[in-house]
Amino acid sequence: MTTITKLKTYLATHNIEVWEYVEPTATATAAAAAVGCGVAEIAKTLLFLVGGDPVVVVTCGDMKVKSSRLKQASGLSGKVKLPQVDEVLEHTGYVPGGVCPFLLPEELPLLLDVSLLRFPIVYAAAGNSHSAVPVTMAQLEQLTGGSIADLCEPVPENLSAK
Repeated sequence: MTTITKLKTYLATHNIEVWEYVEPTATATAAAAAVGCGVAEIAKTLLFLVGGDPVVVVTCGDMKVKSSRLKQASGLSGKVKLPQVDEVLEHTGYVPGGVCPFLLPEELPLLLDVSLLRFPIVYAAAGNSHSAVPVTMAQLEQLTGGSIADLCEPVPENLSAK
């Protein structure tokens, strides 16, 4: 399991600071409250299983991943589902609520949604449920090796606060 200490050391070599909070940051809404930004500026890192194969998506907190777009962009086929808690830890090395886009296993595909381009800085989790890391899209691309793809659509207004 990747620890926040290991992540801090890694990101410090790239001049990126990890912020820690007393308040929880496990959801986009909670993270936005802790950071002091809008929900859309939270870069949520999600693991999906596509036909049983894992793929990570980083998208804005106000967006919802569309299965058809994910399959097309990843080149995978089959049913798209969210994994169980133990599967998230197994595939990413992080527990849900703290999954971050950095220091993931090299073989794990990672896609960056175009919605992230709306902001000069977004805030990703930093390995636990009480942290955030401010990053640019260029830093996300460079440090994750992720590909940019159009994967999402906005969450309906009445659901975006959940």
